[in-house]
Amino acid sequence: MLKYLFILTFLVSGCADLTLEEAKQVLDEIKLASQTSALTSSSIEISTNFTIGDATRQAAEKLRDFIASQLPCAEITLEDATLTITYGANPGDCKHNGHTFSGSHSITIERNERAAVQVEHIWTDFSNQAVELNGTATVTWDFESLTRQVVHTANWTRLSDGRTGQGSGDRIQEALDEGILSGFRVDGQRTWIGEGGEWNLDIDKVEMRWIDAVPQSGSYKLDAPFGKSVTIRFNRISNNQIEVTIEGPNKSFDFKVNTI
Repeated sequence: MLKYLFILTFLVSGCADLTLEEAKQVLDEIKLASQTSALTSSSIEISTNFTIGDATRQAAEKLRDFIASQLPCAEITLEDATLTITYGANPGDCKHNGHTFSGSHSITIERNERAAVQVEHIWTDFSNQAVELNGTATVTWDFESLTRQVVHTANWTRLSDGRTGQGSGDRIQEALDEGILSGFRVDGQRTWIGEGGEWNLDIDKVEMRWIDAVPQSGSYKLDAPFGKSVTIRFNRISNNQIEVTIEGPNKSFDFKVNTI
C-alpha cells in the first residue's frame, strides 16, 4: 500500500499545473524582455542608414550625418569606422520610435559589401527611461530575404523597481508588412537569468510594434525556472490593448495588457 501511495503522490506532484501566481510571474518577465528587445532593436534600426558597398569609413560618415539629423541631442564622434554616440549631451530631441534615449552607444561598421554587411554594437548605460541596458550585439544582413540576424549579450535593469536580468540571444528580424517605422517581426531564441532563475525562450513569428509593451501577435515557448513549460500567445484586440494568453498543460490564463 505504501508503494502505491508513493507512486500516486509522485504522479500528482509531477503533473502540477500552472498557477495564477506563476502566470503573473511569466507575464512580468515577458514584459521586461519585450522592453529590452524593443530598446536594442530601435537603436539597431537607426544604425542601418548607409549605402551598401561604400568603404566602411565612408559608410560610417553617412551614418553619423543621418543620426545627427534624427537625434540632435546626440554628441557623435567618429574614429575610423566607429561611431561613439552620447545621447543627451546636446540640447534637442532624443526620441526615436517612441523611445527617449540616454546613455551611450558605439557602432562599428566591420564589413559593408553586397555579400556581407556586419555591424558591431556596444551599449553603455543605454536607457529609454523604462529600462537601462549594458551589452553588445553583432548584426548581419541577408539582402535576399531582407532580414537581419542579431546575436546579443546584455544585462539590464528596470528603472521603476530595480529588477535586473542578464542573458543572450540569437534572433532573425524583418520589417512588418506596413514597414520598419511601425515595428518588426522576429524568430529565434533568448536565454536569461532573471527573477527566480533561468528562463529559456523560443520565439515563433512574433510581431512587435516599437511602442507596445508586449508583442501584438505570434507565440513564445518558455521554459520557466519553476520547472514548467508554457506557451504564450499574443493577440491585438484594440489599438491600445493586447491579449496575452499563458497556457500550461491543462490550464491557461488571459491577461489584457495596455500597449504603451
